[in-house]
Amino acid sequence: MLFFYNLTLYIAGFFLRIIALFSPKIKLFIEGRKNVFSILEEKIKTNDKTIWFHSASLGEYEQGLPVIEKIKEKYPTHKIIVSFFSPSGYEVRKNNTVADVTIYLPLDTKSNAKRFLKLVHPEFAFFIKYEFWLNYLKELEKSKTPTYLISGIFRDSQMFFKWYGGFYRNALKAFTYFFVQNESSKQKIESIGYKNVVVSGDTRFDRVAAILERDNSLDYVENFKNNQPTIIIGSSWPKDEALIATYINQAPDNVKFIIAPHNIKTDQISNLKSQITKSTILFSEKENKDLSTYNIFIIDTVGILTKIYSYGTIAYVGGGFGNPGIHNILEPATFGIPIVIGPNYSNFAEAVALVELKGCTVISNNAELKSIFDRLLTDNLFFREKSEICKMFIQNNKGATETILNNIF
Repeated sequence: MLFFYNLTLYIAGFFLRIIALFSPKIKLFIEGRKNVFSILEEKIKTNDKTIWFHSASLGEYEQGLPVIEKIKEKYPTHKIIVSFFSPSGYEVRKNNTVADVTIYLPLDTKSNAKRFLKLVHPEFAFFIKYEFWLNYLKELEKSKTPTYLISGIFRDSQMFFKWYGGFYRNALKAFTYFFVQNESSKQKIESIGYKNVVVSGDTRFDRVAAILERDNSLDYVENFKNNQPTIIIGSSWPKDEALIATYINQAPDNVKFIIAPHNIKTDQISNLKSQITKSTILFSEKENKDLSTYNIFIIDTVGILTKIYSYGTIAYVGGGFGNPGIHNILEPATFGIPIVIGPNYSNFAEAVALVELKGCTVISNNAELKSIFDRLLTDNLFFREKSEICKMFIQNNKGATETILNNIF
């Protein structure tokens, strides 16, 4: 079976090069990997001590960040290597300050895995949440490198739990410890013979809790808000925006809206703006403008949504009308903001939990959206209850990073 796995990777690599001619994202995927080995040769010497962290994309990187930061503190003379699989992670965080080297992970061929690990020679290796690359794991096991999965999630649908998934199950021997988010994941991995499992929780709670200790001020958002109730629409998709636009157009004039779309392409921003009848300004147009005179502020840039949430009265988190589902609800929750989402959230444990606690409200149509927004804006007791639930949800789930570090060192 491993033969077919490797064959599939070589075939996929060939076709990806063809697809890259027509897809900007796949082009980044291919072009970004061309110089990985030369970068490693330049930046890592044979006598360097290194620690390697791998994440699939941006969300996993953010999830692992508390652990990366703590280990960097503990091993200040080690070089931190961070790899990404996806362009959506690498392109946003390629200039991060926590890593000494940030790169794309070469495709998981035998030769790539051997060469990569020879150049990086990590003292420890960490995989964040998932991404189980068999050749990399095989080489880590051969070299007896301590290897850890952090904030892991295991589900029945994964290959490990299928009758034909023996070669995947065998690859898990590389892990020194599995740090998983919940008891269900622990039971699943134990059911296939692995007992080196610790329920640590989700490190994202540590990351978002730490946000409160940072400077989240944005003068232009302060100016726009102008002490008015402000609804933040985070990571919205067109289906979310159609509902939001309908509400915006009939909302009280004293309520302001900040919309940070998931996709900031010009045509999609224009389409969003065309649906709104109230005074609207884009982030890219804000210079020398009195933002307090506008009702709607569309953020056609990236990287500031977390700080924007600190100004919110209510947060609507997008993605719940599509696949794979909603975006990050923990960032608004840490600021004690009541949250509203669409119906597709069942694959996100934190969303399921917060919905059950009633800090997060699920809507599926315009009427439900209007009902919850109106009540949160007018019923102070109801608002405060939701706010406190969200705030305590974050505080009560902190500690995963400490659990992980205590078990490793």
